[in-house]
Amino acid sequence: MSSFAGRTVIVTGAGSGIGRAAAQAFAAAGAAVLAVGRRADALQETVDATEGEIAALSIDLCADGAPATVVAAADARWGRVDALVNNAGIFDLMPLAELSAERIDALFAVNVTAPSLLAQAALPHLRAGQGAIVNVSSTFGHRPLAGAAHYAAAKAAIEQLTRSWALELAPDRIRVNAVAPGPTESEALAAAGLPAELVDQVKADESARVPLGRRGTPDEVARWILHLADPATSWLTGQVLTVDGGLELT
Repeated sequence: MSSFAGRTVIVTGAGSGIGRAAAQAFAAAGAAVLAVGRRADALQETVDATEGEIAALSIDLCADGAPATVVAAADARWGRVDALVNNAGIFDLMPLAELSAERIDALFAVNVTAPSLLAQAALPHLRAGQGAIVNVSSTFGHRPLAGAAHYAAAKAAIEQLTRSWALELAPDRIRVNAVAPGPTESEALAAAGLPAELVDQVKADESARVPLGRRGTPDEVARWILHLADPATSWLTGQVLTVDGGLELT
């Protein structure tokens, strides 16, 4: 992991779950980390629990000018951006009979548009350092999800962006990969507004479907994000790595 020494990594959605675990893992591996998210208090908890060089930036990634602000903050502090982890996302349980244009727009704004514009803003730095982009998809980026089809579609878009950007940016020696976690312990279900009883039921049902018999942990996913961003992983690009305890096999 010494290959991260002297490198700067931006991690979005770093206030909890996979994003927090990834930010902490990069800092432990020697990187300078800009932890980005909407909730200042949650980001501060990430910073307080992290050993290594880390700074927090509380911002709504969908706000006008936010991507440029994020990259400028990393540049002002460390003078470079070597890797971007597009982890921030939202889940919306949206059956076809209940959807609305506003909900669809909000879902895609966070899950597709924001990471696209952030990657664009970081591009000059990534070109200069032959850096890496790691997008966070979901097992439902390539599996159907009844009742939340637009969330699945947004994650499918992320996977196709990953492959397309990998081809587009290969001449610049920028690698683009994605990790697709299966059911992972996080605040996503509660943040989507689901009642506690339903959250518990969903978690139990997911654990029962996973061949390894449990939900994953953020640390287990973060470990693979580091591998995909590591400069030593120099001949891997355009890949979507599913980390789901075998769920994809069912």
